[in-house]
Amino acid sequence: MKQVDNLKRLEHLRNIVSRLPHKPGTYQFYDENHVIIYVGKAKNLKNRVSSYFHKEVDRFKTKVLVSKIWDISYSVVNSEEDALLIENELIKEYQPRYNVLLKDGKTYPSICVTKEYFPRIFKTRTINKKLGQYFGPYSHISSMYAILELIHKAYKPRTCRIPITKEGVEQGKYKACLEYHIHNCDAPCIGKQSFEDYQEKIASAREILKGNTREVSRKIYEEMQRKAEELKFEEAEVLKKQYLLLDSFCAKSEIVSHTITDVDVFSIVNDETNKTAFINYIHVKNGAVNQSFTYEYKRKLDESDQELLNEAIVEIRKRFQSDAKEVIVPFEMDFPLKDATFFIPQRGDKKRLLELSEMNGKQYKFDRLKQAEKLNPEQKQTRLMKELQEKLKLTKLPYQIECFDNSNISGTDAVAGCVVFKAMKPSKKDYRKYNIKTVVGPNDYASMQEVVRRRYSRMIEEGLTLPDLIITDGGIGQMNVVRQVVEDELHLDIPIAGLAKDNRHRTNELLFGFPPRVIGLKTDSELFHVLTQIQDEVHRYAITFHRDKRSKHALHSALDDVKGIGLKTKEALMKALKSLKRVQESDVQTLTDIVGEKKAMIIYNYFHQKDGQIK
Repeated sequence: MKQVDNLKRLEHLRNIVSRLPHKPGTYQFYDENHVIIYVGKAKNLKNRVSSYFHKEVDRFKTKVLVSKIWDISYSVVNSEEDALLIENELIKEYQPRYNVLLKDGKTYPSICVTKEYFPRIFKTRTINKKLGQYFGPYSHISSMYAILELIHKAYKPRTCRIPITKEGVEQGKYKACLEYHIHNCDAPCIGKQSFEDYQEKIASAREILKGNTREVSRKIYEEMQRKAEELKFEEAEVLKKQYLLLDSFCAKSEIVSHTITDVDVFSIVNDETNKTAFINYIHVKNGAVNQSFTYEYKRKLDESDQELLNEAIVEIRKRFQSDAKEVIVPFEMDFPLKDATFFIPQRGDKKRLLELSEMNGKQYKFDRLKQAEKLNPEQKQTRLMKELQEKLKLTKLPYQIECFDNSNISGTDAVAGCVVFKAMKPSKKDYRKYNIKTVVGPNDYASMQEVVRRRYSRMIEEGLTLPDLIITDGGIGQMNVVRQVVEDELHLDIPIAGLAKDNRHRTNELLFGFPPRVIGLKTDSELFHVLTQIQDEVHRYAITFHRDKRSKHALHSALDDVKGIGLKTKEALMKALKSLKRVQESDVQTLTDIVGEKKAMIIYNYFHQKDGQIK
């Protein structure tokens, strides 16, 4: 866009903004093709819209939106509630590019009650509101099947797909199917069940789908008692069966409180990594949770939690046809609702309901994360690296992590190991073993400095990629001696962390910084498990190297000094006799059977000499 055109565009927009009223309403932003790209609501149109064009607006996404605006329209309404409702309708109609959109949940089934002469009730994943009324979606499939089973047992709605009409029934066009003969349908198609009775049962089924199960159960019980008083025992028996089915179903519901009659509960859980929010909705009717569902929102303009929840509440309540007068939320809301009030619980049953909603939202977030990471394992590694970067406030992603550990017994056979993890996975080809050369005696700090100095001096000489993070298997002392070499001697800018153990020798703290401080990281978190895995791996690697060296040293002191005995002979002896002690204690014949007479005599004589005399 030319600068002249851009100036004209901004001047046109400023003129519109200057004329906006200080009243509640909705506003629409258009692009150069006059397509709506954003719909918003405001308590004060002039203040809200003008805020987009302030110089101090620093959100990148908002700046991008403003650069796309060529025209603005608005409508004034009587109240903030009207602004919220109209905004919701406009977003649904135009689906603007920069508005958050509620995911439709098509992957989950709903229950449909058709608009036919004799309605059918069935599950479906396709929503066509011309066909009938929809309840759901149901995230818990077993709950949906339980409700369907209850309805089919109690009310026996027809399952055939024949387009039955009033005229067809009167003219006797239809025949009873197998469902009638096995008592799964009362055959309204042939007049065995009246239209009024069928519609009454469908109305009761709708109430159950709305969550009014206990109310329906109470009415059935009263009708059953009335029929019994009128001595209509057969009709009373039919009602009794319906009542028992409903009572059994209600007993399996999650009872929250008999004092809570009809409330909606909303909570929001954020996923900062993916700029996503998960909004959970719970509906409580007559003291029982009868619906729970979590929706996913993708933030388009870094919307606040209040903005997202306001958008979601209107849409979700409409989808679930909820007219609850009380809506439980976790914080103050910007825009009020018509015919309902917001409530922020501090204690009691309603507080536990909000906690239940938050728990469902967190579980959904966890499930989605695991599903995504199962399909793309690299996503998990990236997430953990970003989490570690955020915890340690690193300037770049810790892709390559190196960890050191020493191993010796009273200073003998002193060795060290270095393990390398790339993208949170071990890179075994980059592991390195070190024999301690300059340190005498058991001095772990000096040994660590020697190894770190040797490793990074060589990496600098060879132009190899230096690590993004060094982790020491130890606390503040190990971190300080490594820093002296890395920063003071080699002048390298490599972050250094430490994993410290408690008095039971269990790793319980991640240390970082100078001076080192404890990083807030739960010991049961996934990231902490990965860090301790790195620590365990370097410990295993160093110990294994140390044991191998000790083993070779022990073998050398006994057999390598025997003249005339080579590597193959030693291997044959150890393979057959398993230990050096058994080699020393074996007689000539045993040794002869393994290595031959000549070598057997050499070995036997070597181990049985005393003061130059053969035993």
